[in-house]
Amino acid sequence: MSATVLVLVEAVNDYLHILEDSGFNLILAPTRELRAAAIKEHGQRIDAVLTRGPLGFFADEMAALPHLKIICVIGAGYEHVDLAAAHAAGITVTNGAGANASSVADHAMALLLSLVRDIPRADASVRRGEWRKLSRPTLEGMRLGVLGLGAVGLAIAKRAARGFDMSVSYHNRRPRTDVDYQYCASPVELAAACDFLIIATPGGADTRHAIDKAALQALGADGFVVNIARASVIATDDLIQALRDGTIAGAALDVFDDEPSVPDALKALDNVVLTPHVAGLSPQASEATVSLVNQNLLAFFAGQPVLTPIRFAP
Repeated sequence: MSATVLVLVEAVNDYLHILEDSGFNLILAPTRELRAAAIKEHGQRIDAVLTRGPLGFFADEMAALPHLKIICVIGAGYEHVDLAAAHAAGITVTNGAGANASSVADHAMALLLSLVRDIPRADASVRRGEWRKLSRPTLEGMRLGVLGLGAVGLAIAKRAARGFDMSVSYHNRRPRTDVDYQYCASPVELAAACDFLIIATPGGADTRHAIDKAALQALGADGFVVNIARASVIATDDLIQALRDGTIAGAALDVFDDEPSVPDALKALDNVVLTPHVAGLSPQASEATVSLVNQNLLAFFAGQPVLTPIRFAP
């Protein structure tokens, strides 16, 4: 395969040989400057683009690539890919749904445990020579709410229910018929029904600020929220205020509105655990993600259906 792929992602370099081994030519452009330069210099020979949701790919960029045929997004989210422009240009779009679900679910549970058991502050106190001991909640028997029961949400629910004997509720656009978990009709109803709320839904306009002041009030003063999805799902200002005034007990965040910038107001709070958007990063997840991209590209250029197409719904 001699197609040329413009690679905009920065976290899977160790596995890009999978694409090269299949015969794809790669142009690496992991920064804004390199991206613009690559499109300008190599636009006439780029057949495919590899990106991720927060990086996206835009209408003007598509217009500058006359031979672009397919955009592959690593991860499930594709919120900044202009699907309308891609559809109008006849460009296929795929995502990496499910490829990193185990890694993200593991990280979600790690954040939840760290937050609820107050691990970071306990560790810091020992390092300072203190012996700070506080009684903190356990996870067993508690109520977990999952916002977004896709591949990641299902993996989180399985870990919570089978590993910690937690009861699980969820909210989706529509109820699932293949699970026994309790369905809630809205994010606010879900928040009111749980002790711990984990955000696992895609970003984009449909889920923007799904968790706002009302939902945080419903979660309550003993409630904790974890976000390993997209920052846009939680109204950040509402979250900061809820953490400050005790509306909720704490939050753990792997995603932020303007990465890599993190609001100083969040950093100053001691009831918050923060990680730098690493939930989906593991050797296994990265290899699986690039392998799925490879399968989609091979199928597409062989004239076969891609494995994980994104449908454009006007």
